Amino acid sequence: MRSRGSLNSFLPLLVLALLGVVVLLAPFPRVPAGRPHAVVMVLGAAQYAGKPSPAFQRRLDHAWQLYQSGQVQRIVVTGGRRPGDPFTEGEVGVKYLASKGVPKERLLAETRSRTTIENLRNAVTFLPPGTPITLVTDSAHAPRALALAHALGLAANVNPSPLSRHPDWRYLLREKLAFAAYAVLGAKG
Repeated sequence: MRSRGSLNSFLPLLVLALLGVVVLLAPFPRVPAGRPHAVVMVLGAAQYAGKPSPAFQRRLDHAWQLYQSGQVQRIVVTGGRRPGDPFTEGEVGVKYLASKGVPKERLLAETRSRTTIENLRNAVTFLPPGTPITLVTDSAHAPRALALAHALGLAANVNPSPLSRHPDWRYLLREKLAFAAYAVLGAKG
């Protein structure tokens, strides 16, 4: 027969495991695509040797399509560099969009951030206070990115780019866990 003490020590683990299952099985919150504001902010993903990663390229291509619609006047591309990397995501994204025909005077690169909240905090310093922005990220990242923007007091909506046809399950899991952590802990860092 088990003692009451061992059962009490097992209970928190059971509750944590059940919460984990709920988080993993719950669908991603859906964020409707907002009408683009005059300023679009592309949240960094990754770049490899000066070229956007596939995920980053999908975000950049989506921002370019929004720009082509005529509603967007400025695109801010965010993202720093990993240690030892000569390129930043912001610089690579701006170069990519310029190669697609977006005039350089319409592009800004934020090049110091390493996290979503840093993307947002650093990039808004380039803009007049209160400027409405449309975040461009993928649909899995959109709920957390928008929640962080609102927690920072930004006038923001989101217009997500599609995920790849076969998204990496580790990325989806990371976003679910990060969103759950944000929901519990709030905007930190």
